[in-house]
Amino acid sequence: QVQLVESGGDLVQAGGSLRLSCVASGRIFRINGMGWYRQAPGEQRELVAVIASGGSTHYADSVKGRFTICSDNAKNTTYLVMNSLKAEDTAVYYCNVAVRIGPGGSDAEYWGRGTQVTVSS
Repeated sequence: QVQLVESGGDLVQAGGSLRLSCVASGRIFRINGMGWYRQAPGEQRELVAVIASGGSTHYADSVKGRFTICSDNAKNTTYLVMNSLKAEDTAVYYCNVAVRIGPGGSDAEYWGRGTQVTVSS
């Protein structure tokens, strides 16, 4: 079993910054990729940013140029650095990880429980 723990969510003013962290633990042979999603009240969960094991990244258009995703592979940790925050960024942010659970084993995805980010306008 794999567990993900997010942290770093807070209440900030528009224009401020936050750094979210997600630490993965448990049965992990290899992490294929990690990412961040968010869900605002009344909205569907949407992709924010993902990073593959090789370091390639992808961002939603709405956060491109403002958010940066990075990872510390040795610590099974991903970070989302959020700058120039807007009220529209208010949401629960969820960490997602795609893992291989063993050599020659199957792949699986896991979700964290989320961390609240609130941006006041």
